[in-house]
Amino acid sequence: MGKSSIKMNLGKRIALVAHDNKKKELLEWAEYNQGILMKHELFATGTTGKMISDAMGVKVERMLSGPIGGDVEIGAMIAEGKIDVLIFFWDPLEPQPHDPDVKALLRIAVVWNIPVACNRASADFLISSSLFQSEYVRKVVM
Repeated sequence: MGKSSIKMNLGKRIALVAHDNKKKELLEWAEYNQGILMKHELFATGTTGKMISDAMGVKVERMLSGPIGGDVEIGAMIAEGKIDVLIFFWDPLEPQPHDPDVKALLRIAVVWNIPVACNRASADFLISSSLFQSEYVRKVVM
């Protein structure tokens, strides 16, 4: 296996995903960071994307709802190099009917070496990093 480099531009392509019990928390985080997020391209699973778009008046490219394939769509976009960052507020205490899709999404994010935040503290650290506001070359094992 060899290594490949993938350049992440100044404007990142950010996927926003949240389980039902975490949607309010993700929306609060997104609103707090709206000034930064507006400089980037936003993608989200269906319900989360609608919620963020409606509340913040920003363009969000929406996939299907997570349980009906949205998590898989985001995973495919990561593998295609179309997503640079994953902000996924998931609920580890609530069983999910689409748990295999959730695990696959997290797995593909790690395989493709993209930054992932699974809770508010991690998302705060990620978005406040100087690397978030600059170009970055990530290594991927191919």
